[in-house]
Amino acid sequence: MDTRQALERVVEFYETLSPSSLARIAQVYAADACFKDPFNDVCGLAAIESVFRHMYQQVLDPRFRVTHSMGEGGEAWLAWEFRFRFRGWRAGEVQCIRGATHLCFASDGRVASHRDYWDTGEELFARLPLVGALMGWLRRRLAAPQGR
Repeated sequence: MDTRQALERVVEFYETLSPSSLARIAQVYAADACFKDPFNDVCGLAAIESVFRHMYQQVLDPRFRVTHSMGEGGEAWLAWEFRFRFRGWRAGEVQCIRGATHLCFASDGRVASHRDYWDTGEELFARLPLVGALMGWLRRRLAAPQGR
């Protein structure tokens, strides 16, 4: 298995992801692959595909851009930006979530394990009207004093 080729296939899949491209998910993920992010923890192609189909129902114009990647020995890391617009609330504003993904590849080069890491508080909840105000207050309250 060539980790570099497997990584390139994953990057291309995510950067061109669309509802119709989800039909190719079995080319990228192993049948028993597991996927975990701050909101989902699933295994199997149907469950992983369901996570992405749900994304298309929840947000408008979702797009991933991989900003950095590295891989070796059957594992890889991606740094990425996820841009989208909320449905209904502030639909005209493009939102951006930054995160990282750890991938482990099966012997055939497909993804066996996918784990996303991103800060739901800063990257998502802080942007919501009531929750954002509360999080701002908590952040100021818990932050170390500056300049003392």
